[in-house]
Amino acid sequence: MKGRIPKPTSIKKLEGMRKDRINENEPKPNPSRPTCPSHLNTPAKTEWRRIVPELATLGLLSQLDRAALAGYCQAWGRWVEAERKLKELSSMSPDKMEFLYKTTNGNLIINPLLSVANKAQDQMHKFLIEFGMTPSSRSRIVAEPREAKDPMEELLKESRNN
Repeated sequence: MKGRIPKPTSIKKLEGMRKDRINENEPKPNPSRPTCPSHLNTPAKTEWRRIVPELATLGLLSQLDRAALAGYCQAWGRWVEAERKLKELSSMSPDKMEFLYKTTNGNLIINPLLSVANKAQDQMHKFLIEFGMTPSSRSRIVAEPREAKDPMEELLKESRNN
């Protein structure tokens, strides 16, 4: 398929998209909070615990989103670890440059940790857009927090409709 990647219907609805542009036949998985994968590194698990409640409140998560969210969180974790290591290296030896690395031949190259950090940041950005978590993607969303449904109220509504 060519062209733009389509936005999920839940994002389109939050943005106030015209009804004729919404795919009413799109699969609608039940909103739920996926469990955090055990293989994530520590900063990734911390990010998971931070972001899942926010996305769940907006109704943007289901069990199907677990892998994509894990990818985002792991990219976050790699970025955090690479940035920490860069900071640690520069504080250990202030005369060394944080972004450049001297090879055994004496050549200066870009620090490989910087490449890891930059790649992880690019991956994070792509996932953030998918979930509507960047300032520009969020600015197009009009969302109200979901209210807890009263089971008795739901039963009464069903009985009135029948």
